[in-house]
Amino acid sequence: MKIKIWGGRGSLPSPHTPQEIEGRIRDVLERFASESGDRTTDRTTVERFLEKLPREQFGGYGGNTSCIEVSTEQQRLIIDAGSGIRKLGYELLAGPLGKGQGAVDLLFTHFHWDHLIGLPFFVPLFIPGNTIRNYAVQPELKDIYPTIFKKPFFPVPVQSLGAKIETQIISPRVPKMFGDLEVTPYQLDHPDPCWGYKITHQGKTFSYCVDTEAKRVSADELGADLPLYQNVDLMIFDSQYTLSEAVEKVDWGHAAAPIGLDLAIREGIKKIVFVHHDPAASDQKITDGYHQTERYYSLQKKQYQNAGQVLGEVEWSYGFEGMEFVL
Repeated sequence: MKIKIWGGRGSLPSPHTPQEIEGRIRDVLERFASESGDRTTDRTTVERFLEKLPREQFGGYGGNTSCIEVSTEQQRLIIDAGSGIRKLGYELLAGPLGKGQGAVDLLFTHFHWDHLIGLPFFVPLFIPGNTIRNYAVQPELKDIYPTIFKKPFFPVPVQSLGAKIETQIISPRVPKMFGDLEVTPYQLDHPDPCWGYKITHQGKTFSYCVDTEAKRVSADELGADLPLYQNVDLMIFDSQYTLSEAVEKVDWGHAAAPIGLDLAIREGIKKIVFVHHDPAASDQKITDGYHQTERYYSLQKKQYQNAGQVLGEVEWSYGFEGMEFVL
């Protein structure tokens, strides 16, 4: 099972992609070496230098909003249609969807604009012969396409889309098979109903938990939604705010990385990646959040040690656009 982040920002897009920025910096350094006549600087030297740069100085975290791709050799799932889905659509054109002979499954966590904004620019939608199958727990799913694809909001009405559009409401907390992927929706803590997804394939499990304030943290509070965080190999989790911002913005529906880290420690999650970065946050501020989480994790280790307990190691990182994982 492969997972790729196509968009990791919240609320609204603010691109360029990290890879585009990295390419520009690399090109500038190589051009400088060439034009300066510095024979001691070559591509290998440039790469060694760039490898040492921190993420806020080289590449950054990206600016497209939520879109996650989960794929196996048999199946592809797309979670959310934030602005990141636009570039994913271009990549899919190389396969059957580009010839009008393909189908794709699209799951929605909820319908706030940052999770829909890329949908009108998902090119496979406009190619006759394709089938776009849409799924969500919320019954409002049936209204999404007719609402977005009509004037004055968008020039192409839903009746003129080339692809066949299918919608299906899925049951909360009930597993559903998508090819060889088992998907179970669990409710998150967000002002409007929002559902995370737990996806299992060949004994490996991925949980997508974005747009959650994580107000419910104990096992009793989580109740029927606790399995979203249990027996998980990789969890992508909301970290729009720093801890102090999360305290100030109660009921805004977003969390801070240390909150997710506590969940991961308690439930034994092997790896957690923090995304949905605030659109107002610079790459430097996001990195500051990383260092805050680093200090928090070190403090937790000391507290466990002082209590005579062993803290299970959790691998964690801050996510960026283009990041990929294999489970």
